[in-house]
Amino acid sequence: MSSSNFVDYVKICCRSGKGGAGSKHFFRDRLNSKGGPDGGDGGNGGDIIIKGNQQLWTLLHLKYKRHIIAKPGAPGGSQLKHGANGKSKIIEVPLGTITKDADSGEQEHEITEHGQTAILVAGGKGGLGNDHFKSATNRAPRYAQPGEKGQEFWKIMELKVLADVGLVGFPNAGKSTLLSVVSAAKPEIANYPFTTLEPNLGIVSYRDSKSFVMADIPGIIEGAHKGKGLGIRFLRHIERNSVLLFLIPADSDDIRKEFEILLDELKLYNPELLDKNRVLAISKSDLLDEELTAEIELDLPDIPYIFISAITNTGLIGLKDLLWEHLNICEYE
Repeated sequence: MSSSNFVDYVKICCRSGKGGAGSKHFFRDRLNSKGGPDGGDGGNGGDIIIKGNQQLWTLLHLKYKRHIIAKPGAPGGSQLKHGANGKSKIIEVPLGTITKDADSGEQEHEITEHGQTAILVAGGKGGLGNDHFKSATNRAPRYAQPGEKGQEFWKIMELKVLADVGLVGFPNAGKSTLLSVVSAAKPEIANYPFTTLEPNLGIVSYRDSKSFVMADIPGIIEGAHKGKGLGIRFLRHIERNSVLLFLIPADSDDIRKEFEILLDELKLYNPELLDKNRVLAISKSDLLDEELTAEIELDLPDIPYIFISAITNTGLIGLKDLLWEHLNICEYE
């Protein structure tokens, strides 16, 4: 998927349908010229509905749809005929999509399952026909309810990628290379910062036909929570991951310091990210001998770690075992 096709944020005006008016009709036929009220109710206006679709991976299809408008309900008819309900508009979105009110910023819905639906904007109710207003003292009411007006709100939709493992690291840490080696994903790889401009997903095969999903999140830099680099545009995707895999190259000047900077950026963006299980992988370990490896181990942070090389495939099986173990811890906690 090219970066131009990956859209994870849209703002849309949603307008629900107006309710149909109730009827003021009175029964008439050849034998009865002054029958009682028989006006039917108006139909309800259409809703604006959001629906999860596991076949979608982006909000691209909504990028140029600035207005979503549902149909109004039909008015009631004679002989207590109920007006037809207005047709609702269904907006299909990828799993991991949240919706917010554009004015308040308050989160309203979260779509995580295929076929899951939620009403974004409810349609107006249809008005009652005059039959509802007859009484012993008023047998011929000549009025009925108008239908309720539809509602119009601006909504924000944000996509947060659903993945079991999220790769976290500075630009050029080798995240895309690792993902390409352990899965069938083919992210763009080059020796310069910010090669990855969109989250890439890969399915990692494990033992006994098991598998898990890994996401390559665009590189974080110091100050990302304030919008530096690619800013907070992609930090939101980390919120969906069960396990965070920190990837730091072995030729880094200070592995512990890089880890602490990355951890601090996550904390400043959303402190709840620190509750996730963390694993550290030191990449490019093919550059190390036993003596350098032992020296680096003395100053590593106190979390599970492993030395790997995507070039020589060193440690990749052990990395999968470590990630699988922590994924199961998350599942049963």
